[in-house]
Amino acid sequence: MTTDILTHAEAGVLTITLNRLARKNSITSAMYGAMADAIDHAAADPSLRVVLIQGHETVFSAGNDIGDFQSKPPAGQDSPVFRFLRGIATFPKPLVAAVCGPAVGIGTTMLFHCDLVYAGDNAAFSMPFVNLGLCPEAASSLLVPQMMGYHRAAEALLLGEPFMAEAALEVGLVNRVVPPTEANGVARLVALKLAAKPQSALAETKRLMKKNAQPAVLQQMADEGVSFARMLGEPAAREAFGAFMDKRKPDFSGL
Repeated sequence: MTTDILTHAEAGVLTITLNRLARKNSITSAMYGAMADAIDHAAADPSLRVVLIQGHETVFSAGNDIGDFQSKPPAGQDSPVFRFLRGIATFPKPLVAAVCGPAVGIGTTMLFHCDLVYAGDNAAFSMPFVNLGLCPEAASSLLVPQMMGYHRAAEALLLGEPFMAEAALEVGLVNRVVPPTEANGVARLVALKLAAKPQSALAETKRLMKKNAQPAVLQQMADEGVSFARMLGEPAAREAFGAFMDKRKPDFSGL
């Protein structure tokens, strides 16, 4: 068990809260495992009709905890991170997110698997995988171009620079932008509204919307995982992670 992930079930809504504010909600292997377990539980429990994922009004997630990631790298498709990714990619019920502040790496890519996303106007989305000597994950190499168009996706994934809430609204990644103090509440009200609707109709509508894309998403996720695992051991990633831990600028000359 970890207190870095909080879960609360009420009125048919399971709320998953990233609760590691002192480390900017950076995600450890144990946190991935806790979220994967919560998603699996919600999928199987008929009393849980909607899942809401949220962080704090100042930060959603700084992405992977680098130290934990180096000591416990993803080990195959049954690792906690891949269990979580598959869980959100195949979750049959409505999945809602509230995002404020930085949403780095997985903090952004998980949102492509949510049905509805509400952002604080302080939200800053980034996918800096290339800057870490890595490739995208969570099928983002497929989903980002589909949503944003190729050139915007290339800008987001090749440069890895942040884009703000209004830009995310423009490309369709978020449904609405609100003040940060209101984002979690707005998302909860939407989750409650969904929980009151006929679940068979919601589930079938979501299945029909995703049925053609889901096999490709899961295959892309698996392909990315193979490349990601290989690249973790290559010189560029070692230099990027070493520079991060040493608090210096990485030197990719010759890599």
